[in-house]
Amino acid sequence: MGNRHLTCGVLRTLKYSLWSEEKKIAMVKVAFCTLGCRMNRFDTDLMRSRFIESGYEVVPFEEEADVYVINTCTVTVGGDRSSRQAIYQAKRKNPQAVVVATGCYAQVSPQELAKLKEVDLVVGNTHKAEILKLVEEFLQEKRKGVFVGEIFRQKDLKHFESVLYFEESRPFIKVQEGCNKFCTFCVIPFARGKVRSAPPDKIVQQVRRIATQGFQEIVLTGTQLSQYGWDMGTTLASLLKELIRIEGIEIIRLSSLHMTEIDKELLDLLLGEEKIAPHFHLSLQSGCDRILELMGRGYTAGEYAELVERIVKSRPETAIGTDVIVGFPTETDEDFEETFRFLERLPIAYMHIFPYSDRPYAKASSLKPKVPERVKKERVRILKDLDLKKRQEFFEKNKRKQLRATVLGDGRLLTENYIYLERNADAPPGRVIRVLIS
Repeated sequence: MGNRHLTCGVLRTLKYSLWSEEKKIAMVKVAFCTLGCRMNRFDTDLMRSRFIESGYEVVPFEEEADVYVINTCTVTVGGDRSSRQAIYQAKRKNPQAVVVATGCYAQVSPQELAKLKEVDLVVGNTHKAEILKLVEEFLQEKRKGVFVGEIFRQKDLKHFESVLYFEESRPFIKVQEGCNKFCTFCVIPFARGKVRSAPPDKIVQQVRRIATQGFQEIVLTGTQLSQYGWDMGTTLASLLKELIRIEGIEIIRLSSLHMTEIDKELLDLLLGEEKIAPHFHLSLQSGCDRILELMGRGYTAGEYAELVERIVKSRPETAIGTDVIVGFPTETDEDFEETFRFLERLPIAYMHIFPYSDRPYAKASSLKPKVPERVKKERVRILKDLDLKKRQEFFEKNKRKQLRATVLGDGRLLTENYIYLERNADAPPGRVIRVLIS
């Protein structure tokens, strides 16, 4: 899991008149709300582009619209709740509006959303590419519907050329979708399906275009990036070797990796290739071996620590980020204390902490006893305090070091090892410069 948060908004606005049977009937406004991870942001941009190409007027989600598209998240109970709140908010803005629930919650629990009186259409991840057609059919027929297919039958990563997301002058390239691992707490494979990868030659072409536009950092991302190429007989390491050779690209940043999927070839690149940012997000989830086994993670805490320490020893400036789940079923006070002590001595830069929640289809949902909510909240609080300490220690460790940094569009800088700096740079957004941390 990564950093999850709600973002509502648009990129631009175009005026539009809807024509039906050669007769102008209405000015149609559409608004989008995106919850959850960057995968959803990619999907929203793709859906938004379809409406823009057809001439719809896109307005901010906070404004009154004729069509609201809520791209939902279901990775936690909180994601479900936030998705429903956005649906209610849309209907309150305009009771006559068409409200579409799409995304992972829609894929995993379509009937649950269909029961909400505020929802007119439920469109799963399998049907996102058809959302414009489904909305226009509803505008004509006023008939509610659920459009969700079998996610595991999805064979290809569709619309790769259209999927490019910019965050603060950094291009994010979605090269992979889906996950072939079934951790016992995780619903993502049931929401996103199995691994589908973009062809390497297409990725190389897109990165070359990005480089010619003056952007010097790229971020490779996916549902489970370290599984890139599993469906087409290639690997993430092979792709990286191609991208490293592209002139103009100075930093290649990688999103979350699973430690058991880092083979020798990939590890050698992470340790020895300067263009690969010394910033790796390696999800731990627990520092207790008993809990890791119940989670189905495939490694021990000791093996995780060995990998982290090897990376940091080889590249001392490296920022290691991680995810931790607290309150997994059967987790005792002793198990949590073991996780805390493990994280306390581990050379990591930051943590994302999540309270466990039961998820549809996830095996851990049947495990008992459950950890009380008040206990989970207290454990989250304790680890957040440790996270703050880790972040401060990492910054102090980097003082008086010279690092590469990407110039962001808001006047800030982002170092190669994920430190944000508040300062102006005499370089355009997207360029990489050298800075002294002071």
